[in-house]
Amino acid sequence: MAAPTLAHYLILAAMLFAISVVGIFLNRKNVLILLMAIELMLLAVNLNFVAFSHHLGDMTGQVFVFFILTVAAAESAIGLAILVLLFRNVGSIDVEDLGQLKG
Repeated sequence: MAAPTLAHYLILAAMLFAISVVGIFLNRKNVLILLMAIELMLLAVNLNFVAFSHHLGDMTGQVFVFFILTVAAAESAIGLAILVLLFRNVGSIDVEDLGQLKG
């Protein structure tokens, strides 16, 4: 079997990105699924960076991936903390219930 080419990785990244966009548009109620869809988007972008970095023989794309993963980890931690506080105050994790937090 032949080794995967750049086109294979780009198609896979496009499919991951499309799944995440569909996940965001179809499910606008659950905050946890929205966060997971955003993380899937970032992973699709990271796959593109790594694929192009390997294809071009340059390490710059892989360095960007480390920065993106660092920001994504911080975003996940803050998002989950907000989610826990939302559940404690409101009792659900629906996006429509976020309006009740206005002070």
